[in-house]
Amino acid sequence: MTHRSYGQFCGIARALDLVGERWALLVVRELLLGPKRYSDLRRGLPNASPNVLSERLRELESAGIVRRRTLPPPAGSRVYELTDWGLELEGIVMSLGRWAARSPSVTSDAPIASADSVILALRARFEPGAADGLGATYELRLGEDHFRIEVAHDKIEVARGDAHQADATIDTDPDTLNTVLWGGRPLTDAQRSGRMTIEGDKAAVQRFVRLFPLPKPGSALRA
Repeated sequence: MTHRSYGQFCGIARALDLVGERWALLVVRELLLGPKRYSDLRRGLPNASPNVLSERLRELESAGIVRRRTLPPPAGSRVYELTDWGLELEGIVMSLGRWAARSPSVTSDAPIASADSVILALRARFEPGAADGLGATYELRLGEDHFRIEVAHDKIEVARGDAHQADATIDTDPDTLNTVLWGGRPLTDAQRSGRMTIEGDKAAVQRFVRLFPLPKPGSALRA
């Protein structure tokens, strides 16, 4: 397949030449929280065919946005990661997510396939005012993906991996967490269904789910 170009002397057109192909920005999204194996990318992007995903990775690597490397022993796995220049896309991707979340015609029918997309949404929608006085460390387990979330001084920090001495541990799946955070589903209902288990400080978890309010929809009318 020949890579298509807009053929315009314009920064926006050039940016779309680089990351405008289908799945390209979602590959970037999946790598914002750190390196991943090809199998991890496939798990986060299940609707992308192996051929298309491999093609996007080759294109992003050729453009200098993504690179491959081998992890040191004992892992020895081949992983993909963003280059320093590729990491500069983080602000752009996060801003696009915030903008799209305010769509007047937003729908939530599609399932959430990626744990990383949920974590990035937490970062994008974090409301410092709702965290007033809260200092807590959480371990969020979304299937095979574990994340450490620290809330302190009205700020949030998120990293991949387990949390040591977490105040609370939440074990669930991305879709269930989505319904609790943004679908109005009570914590107790998610727990009764068996789709969510909570260990540790339950009051801290109740505060946690209020930290990420949905943004107000934008207006589709001209001012």
